Amino acid sequence: MLTDSLKGIKVLDLSHVVAGPVCGMLLGDMGADVVKIEPLDGELGRRIGPPYLNGESVVALSVNRNKRGLAIDLKTAEGQAVLRHMAAGADVLIESFRPGVMQRLGLDAPALMQLQPRLVYCSISAFGQTGPWRARAGVDGIVQAVAGLMSAIGSEHTDPLKVSVPVADMTTGYLATIGILGALHKVRTGGTGQHLDVSLYNATLMLQQVGLAFFLATGEEPRKTGSAAPYAAPNEAFPTADSWIMVAAYQPERWAALCDVLDMPALRDDPRFADNSARVAHRPALQEALGAAFRRQSSAHWLARLDEADILCAPIAGYRDVAATAQYHHSGIETCLEHPVAGSVRMPGFALAGPGLAGAPAAPPPLVGQHSAQVLTAYGIPDSTIQALIASGVVTAGAVA
Repeated sequence: MLTDSLKGIKVLDLSHVVAGPVCGMLLGDMGADVVKIEPLDGELGRRIGPPYLNGESVVALSVNRNKRGLAIDLKTAEGQAVLRHMAAGADVLIESFRPGVMQRLGLDAPALMQLQPRLVYCSISAFGQTGPWRARAGVDGIVQAVAGLMSAIGSEHTDPLKVSVPVADMTTGYLATIGILGALHKVRTGGTGQHLDVSLYNATLMLQQVGLAFFLATGEEPRKTGSAAPYAAPNEAFPTADSWIMVAAYQPERWAALCDVLDMPALRDDPRFADNSARVAHRPALQEALGAAFRRQSSAHWLARLDEADILCAPIAGYRDVAATAQYHHSGIETCLEHPVAGSVRMPGFALAGPGLAGAPAAPPPLVGQHSAQVLTAYGIPDSTIQALIASGVVTAGAVA
């Protein structure tokens, strides 16, 4: 099973907020032993909200399952020594501090890879470890802006818009996971460890593979087209008598079928709409004609007629609608975790587990330092040293074991 494919891999996750934690969570979903290492008062993601469940940030809850929690003060020499000891026995380390921070702590890639040459060290930052913007701070929205994504979102006369979910963060987490898996394969086949430099900026550029390619080919800035695909028409949302539907009928046979369903043969014969390129060029006129036709009947009416004619279509669903469908339940994406503070928490689970594993248990996100003593023991640190670290305040042992 994919959910135990990384069994035996030890991961130290020092990252915070979303991008790095997503990467660590995915590795944990695939069976790796992931230790979430954070400051004594917890990482920043725990304070991002609303919403909260009994004081626990839903942001943090959503990206930290299948990890054990260690709280340690890495600004102390004792804390740094502990991390060096752990890194010597680890396979992967993920960090998302600003470039230079880990070097100042003596915990950068060259230092730790001297101790563990097979270590896969993944640095996640806004703009990368090198280059003119390496020192700049950045979060998801800032990167969406500066990487061009916001320039292509919305309609022609709307204010600047961003993707409301943290798509730059999520894409970065996925990209980091891919990089780590590739590096682990190299290590397993006899190679040495690697230092991976993964940035939100580069990941967001990669996310725009098609749109950026259009610009590089033509030199033209993208036009904001709302729900419409800039390269195909009709491939957009239309209002009906009671709501909205999404229709994709740009292929020749489906365009002809749509004209039949709408009983509008004149559209099929109109030279402005003769092929996909012509329809893209005359999109406003096409939208006006199709919008008027779709407004005559309800969404249910049109979805049934379009399905019957094998025309790609869908309702514009809200999350409540999504969670009520049979397809959603079949997907197995939803999981419910029992958290010691937040209680029963519903959240998206590991999509690659598949429907057959919809009920597979997952460990809830840890409390701050919840497993500190357990983790340090597992990494071979003597109990007397652990107790001394706790007594001196270098390590926090969580209230829940």
